[in-house]
Amino acid sequence: MMDRIVSKRYQILPSSQPFIPGRDPTSQTTVTCVHHTHIFGIWRNVTITWMKNVMNYSLTVSIDAAANDVVFTCKIDLKPWHIWAKKGYKSFEVDGNNKLEVYWDLKSAKFAGSPEPCSDFYVALIAKSEVVLLLGDCKKKAYKRTKAMPALMEAMMFYKKENVFGKKSFTTRVKFDQRKRDHEVVVESSTTGPRDPEMWISIDGIVLMHVENLHWKFRGNRTVLVDEQPIQVFWDVFGWLYCEPGSTHGMFIFKSGESEVGESDEDSQCSGDSSYYSVQSYRGSSPQLSLFLYAWKI
Repeated sequence: MMDRIVSKRYQILPSSQPFIPGRDPTSQTTVTCVHHTHIFGIWRNVTITWMKNVMNYSLTVSIDAAANDVVFTCKIDLKPWHIWAKKGYKSFEVDGNNKLEVYWDLKSAKFAGSPEPCSDFYVALIAKSEVVLLLGDCKKKAYKRTKAMPALMEAMMFYKKENVFGKKSFTTRVKFDQRKRDHEVVVESSTTGPRDPEMWISIDGIVLMHVENLHWKFRGNRTVLVDEQPIQVFWDVFGWLYCEPGSTHGMFIFKSGESEVGESDEDSQCSGDSSYYSVQSYRGSSPQLSLFLYAWKI
């Protein structure tokens, strides 16, 4: 069993726009998740990207190379009007001659306003007859179909990024602890009208944050408790207040774990160039997860 994982930095630059919606921002939505996965004897980042627009729906699996900055990519087109495309198999090679297989079944998948399914599906990544990464809740079906064994070292998601669109309310789902249940995260705002702008952040229907006077507090951070687990919340909604609707986004970061040394739980500025460690050394506990939510007002 694994006792320790060396910390690896996953760099993101929230100040640069990660997604440009164009004339119709609702025409394309994306969800990106990064998993630390043990494949062919080493730990690698596996990036899963769900993308949906008016004409296409796709799943992309990207895997880091062993010794350089090369990324191996497998794109799966899940055409909404073709039932047969919602269940399939595809293989590709990494590092020369190492074969990876992807099995998926989305025929009965349920969605909650996101291109990422929320239930009744599976996506399995197979290496040397081991299921090195398994997404979804239909795990028994995945093992039966692939005839593969569970990996000795379980994959761990440490980063999720999602673009959401709305007028006042923005919703996503996330597991702050990979061993526990999903949580529903809702950001609601009131930025127009005679009253001072304000916003609320609730998790599982409970309002945990109410930020008033957004003209003065458009950037900040606080720590809340979810199932007795500390979650750091960072926000930057400058674009909501001072830019054209649809031209930029509000940014929210939800990071599991205690504040680092020197961080304050009081409202403070959220740096434009933020780096978050992907996987920290641990023994028997889940690594810290960072959720990046880009909320586009339309």
